Amino acid sequence: MTLETPTRLEPMRLSTVPERTAGLIAELSASSARLGYGLHAQSAENLADLVRVMNAYYTNLIEGHHTRPRDIERAMSGDLDAEGPRRDLQLEAAAHVRLQATLDKLAINDALPEPASRDFLSQLHRDFYTDAPESMLIIEGTSSTFLMTPGEWRSHAKHDVSVGRHVPPSSEVVESFMQRFSDAYRLETIKLGQRLMLIPVAHHRFNYIHPFPDGNGRVSRLMSHAMVQWAGVGAHGLWSVSRGLARGLESRTEYSRMMDHADSPRQGDLDGRGNLSEKALQEFTQWFLEVCLDQVEFMSGLFDLNRLDARYERLVASHDSLKPEASALLKEALRSGQFERGQASRITGLPARTAQRVLQDVIAEGFLASTTPKGPVSLRFPSSTLESLFPRLYSEA
Repeated sequence: MTLETPTRLEPMRLSTVPERTAGLIAELSASSARLGYGLHAQSAENLADLVRVMNAYYTNLIEGHHTRPRDIERAMSGDLDAEGPRRDLQLEAAAHVRLQATLDKLAINDALPEPASRDFLSQLHRDFYTDAPESMLIIEGTSSTFLMTPGEWRSHAKHDVSVGRHVPPSSEVVESFMQRFSDAYRLETIKLGQRLMLIPVAHHRFNYIHPFPDGNGRVSRLMSHAMVQWAGVGAHGLWSVSRGLARGLESRTEYSRMMDHADSPRQGDLDGRGNLSEKALQEFTQWFLEVCLDQVEFMSGLFDLNRLDARYERLVASHDSLKPEASALLKEALRSGQFERGQASRITGLPARTAQRVLQDVIAEGFLASTTPKGPVSLRFPSSTLESLFPRLYSEA
């Protein structure tokens, strides 16, 4: 008989910290602090916009959907496909970008709520489905089809679902399970180093409960992103949990396999004191942190200033419509965050009128832009530039 009390989730934390896990926590803290070093705050913010689109792409990929980066960009500007599955995927990706941007802004302003709190998670789910058509809310339960209400836990027998081999707690007990979850993973009461160790555990246990009829994977990845920010390793949004989970360390199947492994029941007296296997949870935690470290190091290489300089030179050289001096404008924006249009001559060393033409060409290509017609310009990263500037960012695309 399946245990239907919150003790089914035990262990909620690791009783010991393996040496490798402790080392990963130290490495992740140090590497994230170096990520984006030397970048101007405005450039980092613009790069974070790129990472959010990447995150949405990979979170869709985890769900088995291939939504191209340019289609996500179109969705963000309101340019959606006709009614149908492609449009729904665009809406989901756009919702992920929008919510992650909100989380990042709250984190910057030290206003991010407790990521594991019931109210926060419920609101996250509700906001994710703000623009969803009714067709996206129709859920096939184990016994009937029903219409999901965004932000509400499973609470009735008709909401019962199965996830592969895993049968989550029944809908009638989700409330008590989520109360236990929120109490266990309040980061506010946990020391900084221990917060990092709790992120993988909370990620798995949230999905184990499967509190919503649908959308749990997406909410869990946004929750993990918020927890990363709380733990102080978010690097201003310059790396992505979702990319790492989607790609794994060696195979795209690792995420589902490791999540399934962490579902394992306790394996004898030497395997902790809970209902689930502590050894399996230790292994999942180590894998999750290794994935995070791998992503931080990968993004550090992409966003290294010296390497970006060289890539911008190659990008400009590949465009017949751009003069070589255009790379100086892009490098200036990278280091200074933005610059006034009247500075183009000083930056390029060209006569004023020629420099302005070069600047307009760069703007026309979408590499620089401003919020007002005559305002200062800063970097943009259209999808057409991604392979040149950030190779392997979207390997699967």
